[in-house]
Amino acid sequence: MELLFKDLTGKIIDCAVAVHKELGPGLLESAYEECLFFELNSIGLDVVRQLPMPLIYKGHRMDIGYRIDLLVEEKVIIEVKAIDSINPVHQAQIMTYLKLSGCRIGLLINFNVDYLKDGIRRLII
Repeated sequence: MELLFKDLTGKIIDCAVAVHKELGPGLLESAYEECLFFELNSIGLDVVRQLPMPLIYKGHRMDIGYRIDLLVEEKVIIEVKAIDSINPVHQAQIMTYLKLSGCRIGLLINFNVDYLKDGIRRLII
């Protein structure tokens, strides 16, 4: 499964690196999300921003406000952060989105780091 998405996640990470090189750390998540959305679109990827993610509870759709930051090519979920450090709760959040959406791979990207490679977590279910 991982090889199937390697090229796509590589392109996403390249775009995230471009955003981080241009802006550096210290901005709001919304700024990084918007700029990453722009970069991904500029290379021709299909990207949906702030996609509502309903919860199905006992067969009922519950619209409780969950939103996927970015969904790329209907395959990869990106959760954008601008925080001091990634905690287990942040990884749990994207794992939940993966389970709810049926997607298999997600990228948790924290832009509030000196070197972006230190802020990227790849999650696969």
